[in-house]
Amino acid sequence: MRDQETAMNVLEIRELTVHFQTDQGVVEAIDQCDLLLRKGEIMGLVGESGCGKTTMGRTILRVLPEPSGKVVSGRVLFNGENLFALTENEMNDRVRGRAITLIPQDPYSSFNPMFTIGTQFGDLLRQKAGVRHYETGKPIRERIIELLRKVQIPSPDQQLYKYPHEFSGGQRQRVMIAMALATRPLLIIADEPTTALDVTIEAQVLILLRNLTKELQTSVLFITHDLGVADEICDRITVMYAGQIMESAPTDSFFKKPFHPYTRGLLDSLPNPTRKIQTIRGDIPILINPPPGCRFHSRCPRALGECSRRRPETRETDRDHVVRCFNPLSA
Repeated sequence: MRDQETAMNVLEIRELTVHFQTDQGVVEAIDQCDLLLRKGEIMGLVGESGCGKTTMGRTILRVLPEPSGKVVSGRVLFNGENLFALTENEMNDRVRGRAITLIPQDPYSSFNPMFTIGTQFGDLLRQKAGVRHYETGKPIRERIIELLRKVQIPSPDQQLYKYPHEFSGGQRQRVMIAMALATRPLLIIADEPTTALDVTIEAQVLILLRNLTKELQTSVLFITHDLGVADEICDRITVMYAGQIMESAPTDSFFKKPFHPYTRGLLDSLPNPTRKIQTIRGDIPILINPPPGCRFHSRCPRALGECSRRRPETRETDRDHVVRCFNPLSA
């Protein structure tokens, strides 16, 4: 049974701990985090700014800033293979930009302004997707047009010769999605991909991303601080707080029956016309010499004595719904 479950997971993170060395001291950015992402699933990784979401994505790709960033312990299994055991050349040749691709946060700064979209797309296909006969340009051009058509760029054969500044923000993000899908990856890391877009364009991009990844059975780690966006696109949601995983659940269960007090606090802070917006008391702990135990305990209305002394283990509360808490809601 365990082997069958492992085979379903495209990504399996176990006991991951990541530190950053700074002038002020060691920042304990990720603390013994576990995360599972199934094949063909879109998982939302949510939490406040600075909680470790982007660091998680950078650790998977092994692009932590050097020499400050360091994986202290844990492992990242991608399709059953430990990424930390690969050489840098193996990561570049087999993983980055090929099996795992990235949709970055800002479509305005993600392209080189000196080259046309067609040139940048063509370089990607030659280097990562292994398209042949690029001397004539024909196969690459046809593949680019096909991908741009998939992401609903109008008149794609005419767009190849345009520069990034000639596209709107929504169009640029569509092109980024096309480039992320070009190598038929097993996993896409989407890091706040709609933050720079207005709400109407954001909705279009989310629907497009969801439809295309489901069609191609590509898994997505969707990093966001916006619970409304997570509800729109994700099959499952995992909550981070101050470098720790607090809860993970199917999207419906997450919103209808949260178990962790922090998750409940996040949901209560969402705008609601029927009640007053509530806030979570206190402040996020500083991650240089953070408090022991559950990092939310100083702000938690249900904290017990042991919450400040040791870190809770993961417990399954409902089917496919797990929480790290000594005193969960609805317990």
